[in-house]
Amino acid sequence: MEVIIIGAGSVGSSSAKELLSHHHNVTIIDLKPEAISRSGIQNAQWVIGDACELSVLRHAKPENADVVVAASGDDKTNLVVSLLCRSEFGVPRTVARVNNPKNEWLFDESWGIDVAVSTPRLMTALVEEAVEVGDVVRLLTLRSGNATLVEYTVPAEHPIIGYTISQVQWPYDTALTAIVRDGSPLAPSNDNVIDGGDELFFVTTPKGEDDLRALFS
Repeated sequence: MEVIIIGAGSVGSSSAKELLSHHHNVTIIDLKPEAISRSGIQNAQWVIGDACELSVLRHAKPENADVVVAASGDDKTNLVVSLLCRSEFGVPRTVARVNNPKNEWLFDESWGIDVAVSTPRLMTALVEEAVEVGDVVRLLTLRSGNATLVEYTVPAEHPIIGYTISQVQWPYDTALTAIVRDGSPLAPSNDNVIDGGDELFFVTTPKGEDDLRALFS
């Protein structure tokens, strides 16, 4: 897979190293030449310059990219780069970092963004997911806010325990995508019996989240 990453800070560098370790081709765009030596990244292609400039973006050949990750520490940069990559180069998928949660509403399809990752919101969600049992926790927002990834940990002695997946009337536009049981992931099937402590992961809609809360309450 061809991936372009904007910004070689801690988020961008970590993402690049992880993708390279999975044998993807990575190009990094950063303003500062010293980012190359500072990052310690091996085997990535580098473009030095302002990614908001079309001439700089062209050097990275975004028309060949499968994904662009706008991971800079500046929300304006991430918005502009995402829009340019989608509108000017037809990049099929864009992922953008949200630095200020107050700007999260901007990061949608109108700016060419498929997935917005808010680090503060994600940290909050992970904390809640670790400690909240019996509540639906949003982990991620996908595709311009119309789809979300949520998690629910089944409390001990919950009435749903003992039911199979097929016996539960799940909300409309809601898909149970994974079950984590005793630390191991399971692919859900109709015959799976729900047990206490199961972590249920759903792809749903904002309305589906409310319907899930009503179902589990």
